[in-house]
Amino acid sequence: MERNARSVFSIVLVLMLPAAAVSARTAADVLGAPGVVPLTAPQPPARIIVDPPLPGPLAEGMVFIQYRAENLRIVPVFGPKALDVSPRIGHIHVVVDGAPWHWADASGDPLIIVGLPPGPHQVEVILANANHQPLDRATLAFTVPQTATH
Repeated sequence: MERNARSVFSIVLVLMLPAAAVSARTAADVLGAPGVVPLTAPQPPARIIVDPPLPGPLAEGMVFIQYRAENLRIVPVFGPKALDVSPRIGHIHVVVDGAPWHWADASGDPLIIVGLPPGPHQVEVILANANHQPLDRATLAFTVPQTATH
């Protein structure tokens, strides 16, 4: 029995090795520098990546938009002195259908917009620094279907 257990463990270990070699990206490769260590080199530009609305909720009239920031941490810290924080921090501004107003969000959670009438819409997501200055932006165009329940 002990020999079979060792054999199974060896097979599992051998099967896992190629997967580990393929996914050799480190946590730092994906997440960037740890937020507890001040950066010594200039940071690359901040960038916003925004996915299209999730199709399931959209069919029911709810807009769920996932996003992520690169080279900026989304946190609820604001003001001119926060511009000196390293690594860079900020938040997003959201504009729906070109409205003259926007809202700010510093949660890092997906955006959820409800109550839009059926038809075409646009959502602009603006990555902003801690002093509300735009750094990057992305605009999504989508259609809330007529079949959506309101």
